[in-house]
Amino acid sequence: MRIAVFSTKPYDRHFLDQANRLHRHDLVFLDPRLTAETATLATGFRCVCAFVNDKLDAEVLQLLHANGTELIALRSAGFNNVDLPEAERLGMTVARVPAYSPHAVAEHAVALVLSLNRMTFRAYNRVREGNFSLDGLLGFDLYGKTVGVIGTGKIGLIFADIMHGFGCKILAADPYPSPDAKGFIEYVPLERLLGDADILSLHCPLTPETDHLIDAGAVAQMKDGVMLINTGRGRVIDTKAVIEGLKSGKIGRLGLDVYEEEEHLFFQDLSQRVISDDQFMRLTTFPNVLITGHQAFFTSEAMNNIAETTLANITAFESGNGILHRVTADKLV
Repeated sequence: MRIAVFSTKPYDRHFLDQANRLHRHDLVFLDPRLTAETATLATGFRCVCAFVNDKLDAEVLQLLHANGTELIALRSAGFNNVDLPEAERLGMTVARVPAYSPHAVAEHAVALVLSLNRMTFRAYNRVREGNFSLDGLLGFDLYGKTVGVIGTGKIGLIFADIMHGFGCKILAADPYPSPDAKGFIEYVPLERLLGDADILSLHCPLTPETDHLIDAGAVAQMKDGVMLINTGRGRVIDTKAVIEGLKSGKIGRLGLDVYEEEEHLFFQDLSQRVISDDQFMRLTTFPNVLITGHQAFFTSEAMNNIAETTLANITAFESGNGILHRVTADKLV
């Protein structure tokens, strides 16, 4: 099948080309994000392969459908960037990669916790400049601290397991408690979790219920000096509210791998340009904030799994055989 692959970087080409040795699809790599302005690049392609910051709203889907696209193959687990009801109305199939490497994301969340706690990112820069002062680098023992996990899918459970290994008490909030949760995980109401957690880590999908879940009201319920980590989806956090929490000291440390307006920033080199996002730039001024550019998923194991599952989805759609990880509108419920 001929496939238009949007938002591609050299590493995407490498892993997709490797996986395609088995599937033998015709991959056409396109650098731009998929938007209404770039959708015409997919004219004549039965399949469009999209990434997390590609825009697949009703307008884009209608343009793709009119130009012959039947399948949207997401090379991601999340699908909040797709208007699923509109895709179904148009008779378009949407497929995703349900689990590429939950360990990769969970381990990155732990890396943010450790780096923020001991301020290793600041210490690294100091030592390079010959500054061996310890002022401002004071951390705390993880042992005995309470960790709150919002969202207990595979990633959340692995994160909880790792933090339990440090000797932390684990609280969890999820409207659908996991049957795979180990005995050390205590499910509690969200309000209690917010109030009790020394470290709060977000692992929930973006849904209408979790959009800006961490707002001013949620921040107000948190412990003073809480550490907040988000490796899930950017819009789970209301950035404005979190900035106010940092200014007041309610949030003592903030680690982000995602950002609610990241589609205009991440996955590109903007080092020679002025970044016009005032909220993002305000975040970078805080000494107790650590931001990475949506790299939590980025391991060789995850990239292999993403490429292989994405192309297997396409092959299953084309042949009618094999597993097709289809996403339908009822997944939004």
